[in-house]
Amino acid sequence: MSKKILITETVLRDAHQSLLATRMPLSDMVPILDKMDKIGFYSLECWGGATFDSCLRFLNEDPWERLRTIRKMCPNTKLQMLFRGQNMLGYRHYADDVLEYFVQRSVANGIDIIRIFDALNDIKNLEVAIKAAKKEGAHAQVAISYTTGPVFTHEYYVNYAKTIENAGADSICIKDMAALLTPYETEALVKAIKAAVKIPVQIHTHYTSGLASMCLLKGIEAGADMIDTAMSPLALGTSHAPTESMVAALKGTEYDTGLDLVALSEIREYFMTLREKYIKEGLLDPKMLATDAKALIYQVPGGMLSNLLSQLKQAGKADQLTEVLEEVPRVRKDSGYPPLVTPTSQIVGTQAVFNVITGERYKMCTNEFKGLVAGKYGTTPVPVDPEFQKKIIGNEEPITCRPADLLEPELETLRKECAEWVEQEEDVLSYAQFPKVAKDFFEKRRNEKYGIDGKHADAAANVHPV
Repeated sequence: MSKKILITETVLRDAHQSLLATRMPLSDMVPILDKMDKIGFYSLECWGGATFDSCLRFLNEDPWERLRTIRKMCPNTKLQMLFRGQNMLGYRHYADDVLEYFVQRSVANGIDIIRIFDALNDIKNLEVAIKAAKKEGAHAQVAISYTTGPVFTHEYYVNYAKTIENAGADSICIKDMAALLTPYETEALVKAIKAAVKIPVQIHTHYTSGLASMCLLKGIEAGADMIDTAMSPLALGTSHAPTESMVAALKGTEYDTGLDLVALSEIREYFMTLREKYIKEGLLDPKMLATDAKALIYQVPGGMLSNLLSQLKQAGKADQLTEVLEEVPRVRKDSGYPPLVTPTSQIVGTQAVFNVITGERYKMCTNEFKGLVAGKYGTTPVPVDPEFQKKIIGNEEPITCRPADLLEPELETLRKECAEWVEQEEDVLSYAQFPKVAKDFFEKRRNEKYGIDGKHADAAANVHPV
């Protein structure tokens, strides 16, 4: 019995997020969207993740306008986004009314599939987002943040997969953000999950350690239904397995994707030109395309590795990178074995840097690390040792409920705060996630629209009275 494998193309989001810090502008996407829409991809992952922040902060682009443009130009293909559960696309937990409104506007502007994940694999942080997506008629895919460690057995992942299915998810994604999967582990894990749940299973893995294509192939043979790939000019390295290579590998087999390699090669040519441009502009560092199996040793995602090095360079301690990489697993163990993905990768990594450069473990703790240990991000996979918890947070009462239960509704307050800038209803959601960055963007937008320079920005307030 043949089983057509479905492909999610990531070149419009995760590929450039992984290789060039999410700096691909919409103007570089528009010329090729029509051709991409005709290929027959299962979905185009084009929004969410870091794109929202990057649009506002670096590209002077409205992320909502980006989504609407892609939707208009890709009428035949499902559009997909990445969503951090109760964190949405920001870095803190948001009240349910904001989350529900964000999901509603995302779907209204063109999103079909919402891939929802939580950094701690805490289902409590996902339930509202799943319900909200279903209510809007979107496909709710829940991603398991894959990691390794004593607690992360197949039994752990199978139990979580069952919990996800019971919470109403339409499909499951094994999200291997740090490229820790190996081919035979992928095969065994997919088999175990497929035997336990009835909903489809997708595989998302990065090429960092050089194993992604093999992992995808073994996963497909084990019963995976969908895979994530990236057009070859922006594949490999910290990105994904090349789309064309996987299509060719499966061609003529029972897993044939049905996608046309000739049509894909036209798209490849376009992205090859972009790749050359990005290298010339210094946006794409060819080093990012090299294989680095360090991930398998230190279990640190590629992006986290560069962050650690940057923090150490700023402190003039770049020679202590190895010590920090050895400290990361110890900090992770102390804080309840969180998977290392945004925001926990930054929290654990920064604390490891502090532990090494101060010469005394936990002499200085970041507020975020205290929050993680206190339960402010949710329930960690392993309970934090009570004595260690007391050492870090003192007499503060740890949180054991869903963190968002402690938040009052905040949508109306946010509306009032940004009322003078609002030109579309989605603006309040941009402001909710990145207040300062969004405000700067709104100011620029207003200045461009009404021809007002910075000196007269105050007068512009009269254009949109509160």
